[in-house]
Amino acid sequence: MTTETLHRTVAARRTSVVTWARIRPLVIHVVLAVSALVMLYPVIWMVVSSLRPGNEIFRDPGILVKDLRIENYRVGWNALTEPFTRYLLNSAVVVLGSIFGNLVSCSMAAYAFARLEFIGKKFWFAIMLLSIMLPIHVVIVPQYILFSHAGWINTFLPLIVPKLLATDAFFVFLMVQFIRGIPRELDEAARIDGCGRGSIFLRVILPLMVPALATTTIFTFIWTWNDFFSQLIYLTDPHMYTVPVALRGFVDSTSSSSWGSMFAMSVVSLVPVFLAFLFGQRFLIKGIATTGIK
Repeated sequence: MTTETLHRTVAARRTSVVTWARIRPLVIHVVLAVSALVMLYPVIWMVVSSLRPGNEIFRDPGILVKDLRIENYRVGWNALTEPFTRYLLNSAVVVLGSIFGNLVSCSMAAYAFARLEFIGKKFWFAIMLLSIMLPIHVVIVPQYILFSHAGWINTFLPLIVPKLLATDAFFVFLMVQFIRGIPRELDEAARIDGCGRGSIFLRVILPLMVPALATTTIFTFIWTWNDFFSQLIYLTDPHMYTVPVALRGFVDSTSSSSWGSMFAMSVVSLVPVFLAFLFGQRFLIKGIATTGIK
Protein backbone atom coordinates (compact mmCIF):
# COMPACT_ATOMS: atom_id res chain seq x y z
CA MET A 1 0.00 0.00 0.00
CA THR A 2 1.44 3.32 -1.10
CA THR A 3 1.63 6.39 1.09
CA GLU A 4 -1.05 8.18 -0.94
CA THR A 5 -3.45 5.26 -0.61
CA LEU A 6 -2.80 5.08 3.14
CA HIS A 7 -3.59 8.80 3.52
CA ARG A 8 -6.82 8.36 1.55
CA THR A 9 -7.86 5.44 3.75
CA VAL A 10 -7.18 7.37 6.95
CA ALA A 11 -9.03 10.41 5.62
CA ALA A 12 -12.04 8.27 4.66
CA ARG A 13 -12.15 6.71 8.11
CA ARG A 14 -11.93 10.12 9.74
CA THR A 15 -14.77 11.37 7.55
CA SER A 16 -16.95 8.39 8.43
CA VAL A 17 -16.22 8.87 12.16
CA VAL A 18 -17.09 12.57 12.00
CA THR A 19 -20.27 11.83 10.02
CA TRP A 20 -21.39 9.17 12.53
CA ALA A 21 -20.61 11.53 15.41
CA ARG A 22 -22.94 14.09 13.84
CA ILE A 23 -25.85 11.77 13.05
CA ARG A 24 -25.53 9.64 16.22
CA PRO A 25 -27.50 12.07 18.43
CA LEU A 26 -30.25 12.24 15.79
CA VAL A 27 -30.49 8.44 15.61
CA ILE A 28 -30.63 8.18 19.40
CA HIS A 29 -33.39 10.80 19.63
CA VAL A 30 -35.42 9.09 16.91
CA VAL A 31 -35.14 5.72 18.66
CA LEU A 32 -36.11 7.27 22.00
CA ALA A 33 -39.07 9.08 20.43
CA VAL A 34 -40.36 5.90 18.80
CA SER A 35 -39.92 3.95 22.04
CA ALA A 36 -41.77 6.67 23.97
CA LEU A 37 -44.67 6.53 21.50
CA VAL A 38 -44.86 2.74 21.83
CA MET A 39 -44.95 2.95 25.63
CA LEU A 40 -47.44 5.84 25.65
CA TYR A 41 -49.77 4.28 23.09
CA PRO A 42 -51.97 2.48 25.70
CA VAL A 43 -52.45 5.75 27.61
CA ILE A 44 -53.20 7.68 24.41
CA TRP A 45 -55.63 4.96 23.33
CA MET A 46 -57.39 5.13 26.70
CA VAL A 47 -57.80 8.92 26.41
CA VAL A 48 -59.13 8.55 22.86
CA SER A 49 -61.46 5.72 23.91
CA SER A 50 -62.94 7.95 26.59
CA LEU A 51 -64.21 10.17 23.77
CA ARG A 52 -65.69 7.38 21.62
CA PRO A 53 -69.09 5.68 21.66
CA GLY A 54 -69.07 2.43 23.62
CA ASN A 55 -69.73 0.22 20.56
CA GLU A 56 -66.68 1.59 18.70
CA ILE A 57 -64.03 1.37 21.41
CA PHE A 58 -62.83 -2.15 20.63
CA ARG A 59 -63.51 -2.05 16.91
CA ASP A 60 -60.82 0.47 16.02
CA PRO A 61 -57.33 0.20 17.57
CA GLY A 62 -56.34 3.56 16.11
CA ILE A 63 -56.13 6.88 17.92
CA LEU A 64 -58.28 8.99 15.60
CA VAL A 65 -61.68 10.06 16.93
CA LYS A 66 -64.46 10.06 14.34
CA ASP A 67 -67.47 10.56 16.62
CA LEU A 68 -66.57 12.74 19.59
CA ARG A 69 -68.52 11.82 22.74
CA ILE A 70 -67.67 14.24 25.53
CA GLU A 71 -70.78 13.14 27.41
CA ASN A 72 -68.91 10.02 28.49
CA TYR A 73 -67.38 12.18 31.23
CA ARG A 74 -70.74 13.57 32.31
CA VAL A 75 -72.38 10.15 32.32
CA GLY A 76 -69.45 8.49 34.06
CA TRP A 77 -69.34 11.13 36.79
CA ASN A 78 -72.86 10.19 37.93
CA ALA A 79 -73.08 6.58 36.72
CA LEU A 80 -72.48 4.88 40.09
CA THR A 81 -74.36 5.03 43.37
CA GLU A 82 -72.42 8.15 44.39
CA PRO A 83 -71.04 11.02 42.30
CA PHE A 84 -67.42 10.46 41.37
CA THR A 85 -66.53 13.43 43.57
CA ARG A 86 -67.22 11.22 46.59
CA TYR A 87 -64.66 8.63 45.47
CA LEU A 88 -62.06 11.30 44.75
CA LEU A 89 -62.55 12.73 48.25
CA ASN A 90 -62.31 9.26 49.82
CA SER A 91 -59.05 8.60 47.99
CA ALA A 92 -57.76 12.02 49.06
CA VAL A 93 -58.47 11.23 52.72
CA VAL A 94 -56.65 7.89 52.52
CA VAL A 95 -53.73 9.37 50.59
CA LEU A 96 -53.24 12.36 52.91
CA GLY A 97 -53.47 10.15 55.99
CA SER A 98 -50.96 7.70 54.55
CA ILE A 99 -48.54 10.48 53.59
CA PHE A 100 -48.71 12.02 57.06
CA GLY A 101 -48.22 8.63 58.72
CA ASN A 102 -45.23 7.66 56.58
CA LEU A 103 -43.51 11.02 56.95
CA VAL A 104 -43.80 11.03 60.74
CA SER A 105 -43.24 7.38 61.62
CA CYS A 106 -40.69 6.42 58.96
CA SER A 107 -38.52 9.48 59.62
CA MET A 108 -38.45 8.77 63.36
CA ALA A 109 -37.67 5.08 62.83
CA ALA A 110 -34.95 5.94 60.32
CA TYR A 111 -33.35 8.40 62.74
CA ALA A 112 -33.31 5.74 65.45
CA PHE A 113 -31.64 3.18 63.18
CA ALA A 114 -29.15 5.68 61.75
CA ARG A 115 -28.10 7.63 64.85
CA LEU A 116 -29.18 5.94 68.09
CA GLU A 117 -27.57 2.96 69.77
CA PHE A 118 -29.82 0.39 71.43
CA ILE A 119 -29.84 -3.33 72.17
CA GLY A 120 -30.60 -5.48 69.13
CA LYS A 121 -30.26 -2.63 66.67
CA LYS A 122 -28.74 -4.74 63.89
CA PHE A 123 -31.23 -7.54 64.49
CA TRP A 124 -34.27 -5.29 64.26
CA PHE A 125 -32.82 -3.54 61.23
CA ALA A 126 -32.44 -6.93 59.53
CA ILE A 127 -36.03 -7.82 60.44
CA MET A 128 -37.15 -4.52 58.97
CA LEU A 129 -35.34 -5.28 55.71
CA LEU A 130 -36.81 -8.79 55.60
CA SER A 131 -40.31 -7.34 55.87
CA ILE A 132 -39.76 -5.66 52.48
CA MET A 133 -39.67 -9.11 50.89
CA LEU A 134 -43.05 -10.15 52.32
CA PRO A 135 -45.90 -9.76 49.81
CA ILE A 136 -49.07 -8.19 51.15
CA HIS A 137 -51.00 -11.41 50.46
CA VAL A 138 -49.05 -13.13 53.25
CA VAL A 139 -50.14 -10.71 55.97
CA ILE A 140 -53.55 -9.62 54.69
CA VAL A 141 -55.46 -12.44 56.44
CA PRO A 142 -54.10 -11.88 59.99
CA GLN A 143 -54.42 -8.13 59.47
CA TYR A 144 -58.03 -8.50 58.39
CA ILE A 145 -58.84 -10.63 61.44
CA LEU A 146 -57.16 -8.08 63.72
CA PHE A 147 -58.96 -5.11 62.20
CA SER A 148 -62.25 -7.02 62.15
CA HIS A 149 -62.04 -7.64 65.91
CA ALA A 150 -61.24 -3.94 66.37
CA GLY A 151 -64.36 -2.99 64.40
CA TRP A 152 -62.40 -1.14 61.74
CA ILE A 153 -63.75 -2.90 58.66
CA ASN A 154 -65.47 -0.53 56.22
CA THR A 155 -63.53 2.42 57.60
CA PHE A 156 -60.36 4.19 56.51
CA LEU A 157 -58.52 3.19 59.69
CA PRO A 158 -56.99 -0.08 58.36
CA LEU A 159 -55.54 1.90 55.45
CA ILE A 160 -54.15 4.80 57.51
CA VAL A 161 -53.28 3.60 61.02
CA PRO A 162 -50.57 1.09 59.92
CA LYS A 163 -48.77 3.97 58.21
CA LEU A 164 -48.42 5.63 61.61
CA LEU A 165 -46.43 2.59 62.78
CA ALA A 166 -43.68 2.72 60.09
CA THR A 167 -44.89 -0.41 58.32
CA ASP A 168 -43.46 0.72 54.95
CA ALA A 169 -39.92 -0.56 55.43
CA PHE A 170 -38.83 0.72 52.02
CA PHE A 171 -39.18 4.33 53.15
CA VAL A 172 -37.44 3.60 56.45
CA PHE A 173 -34.49 2.11 54.57
CA LEU A 174 -34.45 5.05 52.14
CA MET A 175 -34.30 7.57 54.98
CA VAL A 176 -31.72 5.56 56.92
CA GLN A 177 -29.38 5.67 53.94
CA PHE A 178 -29.99 9.39 53.56
CA ILE A 179 -29.32 10.17 57.25
CA ARG A 180 -26.14 8.10 57.20
CA GLY A 181 -24.81 10.48 54.56
CA ILE A 182 -25.27 13.48 56.85
CA PRO A 183 -22.03 14.23 58.78
CA ARG A 184 -22.20 13.34 62.46
CA GLU A 185 -20.26 16.53 63.21
CA LEU A 186 -23.53 18.42 62.81
CA ASP A 187 -25.06 16.31 65.58
CA GLU A 188 -22.07 16.92 67.82
CA ALA A 189 -22.16 20.67 67.19
CA ALA A 190 -25.86 20.76 68.05
CA ARG A 191 -25.22 18.70 71.19
CA ILE A 192 -22.56 21.20 72.30
CA ASP A 193 -25.16 23.95 71.90
CA GLY A 194 -27.41 22.08 74.32
CA CYS A 195 -29.70 20.18 71.95
CA GLY A 196 -31.02 16.78 72.94
CA ARG A 197 -31.88 13.88 70.66
CA GLY A 198 -35.30 15.30 69.87
CA SER A 199 -34.00 18.76 69.10
CA ILE A 200 -31.23 17.38 66.89
CA PHE A 201 -33.80 15.40 64.93
CA LEU A 202 -36.21 18.31 64.53
CA ARG A 203 -33.72 21.15 64.00
CA VAL A 204 -30.78 19.49 62.25
CA ILE A 205 -31.69 16.17 60.62
CA LEU A 206 -35.25 16.83 59.51
CA PRO A 207 -34.52 20.04 57.54
CA LEU A 208 -31.72 18.23 55.68
CA MET A 209 -34.02 15.31 54.84
CA VAL A 210 -36.29 17.33 52.54
CA PRO A 211 -35.32 15.37 49.37
CA ALA A 212 -35.95 12.03 51.11
CA LEU A 213 -39.22 13.30 52.59
CA ALA A 214 -40.33 14.55 49.17
CA THR A 215 -39.52 11.17 47.62
CA THR A 216 -41.53 9.42 50.33
CA THR A 217 -44.45 11.78 49.75
CA ILE A 218 -44.53 11.20 45.99
CA PHE A 219 -44.17 7.42 46.20
CA THR A 220 -46.77 7.18 48.96
CA PHE A 221 -49.19 9.30 46.96
CA ILE A 222 -48.82 7.23 43.79
CA TRP A 223 -48.88 3.82 45.49
CA THR A 224 -51.82 4.65 47.76
CA TRP A 225 -53.84 6.36 45.04
CA ASN A 226 -53.43 3.34 42.75
CA ASP A 227 -53.88 0.71 45.47
CA PHE A 228 -56.79 -1.57 44.65
CA PHE A 229 -56.30 -4.79 46.61
CA SER A 230 -56.17 -3.43 50.16
CA GLN A 231 -58.97 -0.94 49.59
CA LEU A 232 -61.16 -3.63 48.04
CA ILE A 233 -60.61 -5.88 51.08
CA TYR A 234 -61.43 -3.35 53.79
CA LEU A 235 -64.05 -1.12 52.11
CA THR A 236 -67.44 -2.76 51.48
CA ASP A 237 -69.85 0.17 51.57
CA PRO A 238 -70.12 1.98 48.18
CA HIS A 239 -70.23 5.24 50.12
CA MET A 240 -66.66 4.51 51.33
CA TYR A 241 -65.21 3.41 47.98
CA THR A 242 -62.02 4.98 46.73
CA VAL A 243 -61.26 5.69 43.07
CA PRO A 244 -59.69 2.29 42.17
CA VAL A 245 -62.55 0.37 43.77
CA ALA A 246 -65.17 2.64 42.21
CA LEU A 247 -63.75 2.08 38.72
CA ARG A 248 -64.46 -1.61 39.18
CA GLY A 249 -68.16 -0.76 39.33
CA PHE A 250 -68.17 0.18 35.64
CA VAL A 251 -67.32 -3.41 34.63
CA ASP A 252 -70.20 -5.86 34.97
CA SER A 253 -69.51 -9.53 34.22
CA THR A 254 -73.23 -10.39 33.95
CA SER A 255 -74.45 -7.57 31.70
CA SER A 256 -73.09 -4.86 29.43
CA SER A 257 -70.19 -2.80 30.75
CA SER A 258 -70.00 0.96 30.38
CA TRP A 259 -66.57 1.12 28.75
CA GLY A 260 -66.76 4.71 27.59
CA SER A 261 -67.65 5.99 31.06
CA MET A 262 -65.02 3.76 32.67
CA PHE A 263 -62.26 5.06 30.40
CA ALA A 264 -63.43 8.63 31.01
CA MET A 265 -63.23 8.23 34.79
CA SER A 266 -59.91 6.39 34.42
CA VAL A 267 -58.52 9.47 32.68
CA VAL A 268 -59.84 11.62 35.53
CA SER A 269 -58.19 9.34 38.09
CA LEU A 270 -54.85 9.59 36.27
CA VAL A 271 -54.74 13.39 36.39
CA PRO A 272 -53.67 13.66 40.10
CA VAL A 273 -50.95 11.04 39.60
CA PHE A 274 -49.68 12.79 36.49
CA LEU A 275 -49.59 16.16 38.25
CA ALA A 276 -47.86 14.70 41.30
CA PHE A 277 -45.13 13.15 39.17
CA LEU A 278 -44.83 16.23 36.95
CA PHE A 279 -44.31 18.72 39.76
CA GLY A 280 -42.42 16.32 42.04
CA GLN A 281 -40.04 14.81 39.51
CA ARG A 282 -37.18 17.10 40.51
CA PHE A 283 -37.50 16.18 44.19
CA LEU A 284 -37.96 12.52 43.31
CA ILE A 285 -34.72 12.30 41.36
CA LYS A 286 -32.82 14.33 43.94
CA GLY A 287 -34.08 12.21 46.82
CA ILE A 288 -33.06 8.96 45.18
CA ALA A 289 -29.74 10.16 43.77
CA THR A 290 -28.39 11.97 46.83
CA THR A 291 -27.22 10.32 50.03
CA GLY A 292 -26.56 13.40 52.16
CA ILE A 293 -25.62 17.05 52.00
CA LYS A 294 -23.20 18.37 49.42
